[in-house]
Amino acid sequence: MFTIRNNDRTLPGKNGLPALNRLVGRLPLLVAGLCCLVGTACNSSKSTASRSSSRQIYSIRDSTLLEQRADSLFYSAERSKMLGDYRTAITQFSDYLRLRRNNPTAYYELARLFIEVRNPGYALGFARKAVSLDGTNKWFQITLADAFGVNAQFDSAAAVYGRLAHTYPDNDEYLYNKGMFLAKADKSEEALEVFDSLEVKTGLIEELAFQKQRLYLKLNRMEDAAAEVHKLINQNPDDVRYYLILGDIYNSNDRTEEATAIYKEVLQRDPSNPRALIALSGYAKKEGKYDEYWAYLTRAFANPDYNIDEKVAYVYPYLQMQGVDTGKLREGLQLAQLVIEAHPEEAKAYALQADMFSQAGMLDSALIDYNKAVSLDSTRFTVWYQLMWIYSRKEDSNNLLKVSSIVTERFPREFMGHYFKGVANFLLQNYPASIDALNVALQTGNGNGDKNTRADVYSLLGDAYHATGQHQQSDSSYDRALALKPDDALVLNNFSYYLSLRGEQLSKAESMSKRSLELEPESVNFMDTYAWILFRMARYEQAREWMEKALQSQEARENPNMLEHYGDILFNLHEVDKALEYWQLAKQKGANSVGLARKIAEKRYILATERE
Repeated sequence: MFTIRNNDRTLPGKNGLPALNRLVGRLPLLVAGLCCLVGTACNSSKSTASRSSSRQIYSIRDSTLLEQRADSLFYSAERSKMLGDYRTAITQFSDYLRLRRNNPTAYYELARLFIEVRNPGYALGFARKAVSLDGTNKWFQITLADAFGVNAQFDSAAAVYGRLAHTYPDNDEYLYNKGMFLAKADKSEEALEVFDSLEVKTGLIEELAFQKQRLYLKLNRMEDAAAEVHKLINQNPDDVRYYLILGDIYNSNDRTEEATAIYKEVLQRDPSNPRALIALSGYAKKEGKYDEYWAYLTRAFANPDYNIDEKVAYVYPYLQMQGVDTGKLREGLQLAQLVIEAHPEEAKAYALQADMFSQAGMLDSALIDYNKAVSLDSTRFTVWYQLMWIYSRKEDSNNLLKVSSIVTERFPREFMGHYFKGVANFLLQNYPASIDALNVALQTGNGNGDKNTRADVYSLLGDAYHATGQHQQSDSSYDRALALKPDDALVLNNFSYYLSLRGEQLSKAESMSKRSLELEPESVNFMDTYAWILFRMARYEQAREWMEKALQSQEARENPNMLEHYGDILFNLHEVDKALEYWQLAKQKGANSVGLARKIAEKRYILATERE
């Protein structure tokens, strides 16, 4: 029996590793003074610091002091290595080698250190030097093999382990490692020969059989691969893992009949085995046996030992399919419910079902599950985002403000938390708070949203600034929104309307309003805005044309503001009686402004300055 060796020893876990990553980029400077020691070209001009160091060391004339200095450097280097301070250890070993050039252990130590800091070229150079000085030390040989490995010279690494296996025939690990490196070198046939010879020595060992099975599959020798697994089954018939591996081999080679028999054998030994159940459900589905397919599938999902992440991955395609097949919604929800029943304390189980509900437009049900998910795990921003999105879609301003306030505290760098907080405050007419939240959203470091979302923020800021009478900031925000999204019809309409209310930049307002109608020619609101801007520009006949076009819609005829606007236009066209009729109709539909009351009472148009 032998212990399998980990060949990927490029970077064993040690303390101080983050500092090493920064060190790697500086290593050529650090080891420049060592290049001569490993037989590489060495620049004759050295830094002042190097010459100074050399003078300091070689000025020690007394052999006893020299010996003490060397020993001190060596032990200090070993201590630095043990503490994880590899930079210092490399420097100390290099200083040591200036005093003791032919100590192979120091080269070995440097090779191992350079493997640790992922500098394979230097590692190989020092490993070769160590072996050249002492070819009998097995640890030096192992390090040389490792250095070949991290340099992707797998043939050479295999050759080193081959020599070690010959020198130490009782150590089966060396022969195993030779086979592994041959496999990495894509010499599958040679690797199989090595593993076969090793099996003769050790007998049947699971890891060895698995390695041979993988090599046979790589060589498209499926029967030989299956034979390796059969040997493991014969040795331990109660281990269902082997049956599953054999079933997967048959399945991947379209040997459905043999795979089915194996998976059913698994279920006889383990009736709730999820891998076997999922595989058999797939076969039943291909054969059109829906009841059998569903029975296998639901048995698998009911098993709490079936990994929840695999279940979630299985169900998520139903989110896309349910739009074209309503039956998929029912199936997906049933599976999601089974996931919850099997994993009642897992937040992702509830989030999965909530996603299904949300995709289907069942927002109230989705809210229940999303809230349950965040109660179990409050660290997932994506779930909080779904809550905010649904509350905003439902225009539930109070809950949107509550959730977005939590999100901005827990995830202060997430743009959307601040954005939704701004939306909630705006809907609740908390305009200063909305302005604060939206400005924070624009300043967050998490991407600041995409271009369209930033445009939405500036648009909402424009509305909020307008509501607080900060017209300069409002205009600036709208301009920024249109710079990002020039054809946003709603922003074009709102900006132009607010300018017309103030009687400012009317030419710009008229141009923007006209563009909004080009984008959405059937919008009666946009027609009303355009008519009002024309009215403010004293172009009353054109204003009348657009207002009458709008009033062809039942929506407009029920809108008191539009009726009042039409009355204003008619009055300025000297149709006083008809204007009075529309002002009165506006009042009947709900308009109750002081200005409207005066218009009716005095039978004349009241200028905005007079209303104030």
